[in-house]
Amino acid sequence: MGYIPGSSRDSLSMLMSLGLDNLDQLYTDVPAGVKLHDGLRLPAGLGEMAATRMLQDVAQKNTIYRDVFLGAGAYRHFIPAAVDNIASRNEFVTAYTPYQAELNQGVLQSIFEYQTMICELTGMDASNASVYDGATAAGEACLMMQARKKSTILVSETTHPQVMEVMQAYADSAGMQVVPVAAKDGATDLESLQSLLGSEVAGVYMQSPNYYGVIEDIGAAAGLVHAAGALLAVGVNPIAAAILKTPGEQGADIAVGDGQPLGLPLAFGGPYLGFITCKTALTRRLPGRIVGETDDINGRRAYVLTLQAREQHIRREKASSNICSNQAWCALRSAAYMSVMGPGGMSECARQCYANAHYLLDCLQACGFSQAYNGDFFHEFVVQSPIDPALLNAQLAQSGILGGLDLGGGNMLWCATELTGKTEIDHLISKIKEVAG
Repeated sequence: MGYIPGSSRDSLSMLMSLGLDNLDQLYTDVPAGVKLHDGLRLPAGLGEMAATRMLQDVAQKNTIYRDVFLGAGAYRHFIPAAVDNIASRNEFVTAYTPYQAELNQGVLQSIFEYQTMICELTGMDASNASVYDGATAAGEACLMMQARKKSTILVSETTHPQVMEVMQAYADSAGMQVVPVAAKDGATDLESLQSLLGSEVAGVYMQSPNYYGVIEDIGAAAGLVHAAGALLAVGVNPIAAAILKTPGEQGADIAVGDGQPLGLPLAFGGPYLGFITCKTALTRRLPGRIVGETDDINGRRAYVLTLQAREQHIRREKASSNICSNQAWCALRSAAYMSVMGPGGMSECARQCYANAHYLLDCLQACGFSQAYNGDFFHEFVVQSPIDPALLNAQLAQSGILGGLDLGGGNMLWCATELTGKTEIDHLISKIKEVAG
């Protein structure tokens, strides 16, 4: 019956087959205190025209900023029109097909192409069909690194706080311990990392560029981690990966991140997708599902699900992840974005992000802001603000500008992408000068 609601007669028939007379008898084991006794108290239904007007009124309460300098995990990038055109085809937006990809060769191929491009972007050997978001991917990486008699994961304090919370939740459920690694000048303190690398450590997680925008020395960290017999997982920004050394080149075993910058709009917080890739030796630990390429009985190219490690396919206790699915439509958008942009377009986008962010820092420093950390950065950085951040952001908002993230103590995290170039930055600076008086 899928998405078609049953009638009262249908409900009665099902109850009778269970030997029950009414729905209340079906929920006798549910405590009375959590049951709704007065219904949902919903207002009367509306016609299409009235409902449309109501939703438009609600939508107008949203604030759409002209210029966005806020990053911290979700980023505003230009999305080529072809991405929306491809992703909006009826074949890709049906209610059920994206989840049951094994029914559709076209969706399977789109996932296979997505996996291939994500591997190229991260320098890794294998990718799954995606997971819920970047934080989920980091949590899954913890489970991948877990080993017998090794139940500790070291996590750099320069990791995004929300990602750390999700990783902690995964670790708690798996009986693992998460130990923070201290930061120094906005980057992971490698001396602290080395001192914590005991025999009980299964793996280490770092983010680069990290939460403060600083590019970490992943190569040096990989040497320390591997010398201690542990694994290294790295969280990466997929746009930055187009011009920086890939996690694979720097010796990481697992690379994860949020695919939102790859053709997904900010969309008030989602839906996004998480990518997760690894070296060949860890392929069988990948959660979720993987699409592979093969030949059918007639020798034609075909796509199939392989290494299906979801609880739908194998015994739950053997599944590498019991809370993992494939964000098929989001992955399709990312595949379309990477295809349309191509290696040259991806690199150019990354270069513009890098250049604009460094120009923004120069302009802010000329206004009395001071750089908080000395390390090189991609398109985010922290500065100490001479103006109260809350006051500054409130004033900027009146001009249609979404300012940097207030980190507390006068520190602000600013971000620039290819959409915030010299014109937008100069406009921001002029408004900051007005606020400063």
